[in-house]
Amino acid sequence: MAYVIVETCTKDNECIEACPVNCIHPTPEEDGYADVPQLYIHPEECIDCGACIPVCPTESIFVLEEVPEQYKDAIARNRAYYGL
Repeated sequence: MAYVIVETCTKDNECIEACPVNCIHPTPEEDGYADVPQLYIHPEECIDCGACIPVCPTESIFVLEEVPEQYKDAIARNRAYYGL
């Protein structure tokens, strides 16, 4: 896992559009989009390019090793979303 989206995510979708490998889900076209509180980065599909970070308007995307302490639970939540 290279990056983690934390709970301050407001699903603005800029990160989805910026991702060159489509590893951020759910997208607005996918079932369940309206039901999730935030977006998630697939930890095994992410290529560690960082394209998502500068476009996030809420600064909710962090390098795994730099996730602030108050958001550390987002790491497990992100993995769980993908069943990992």
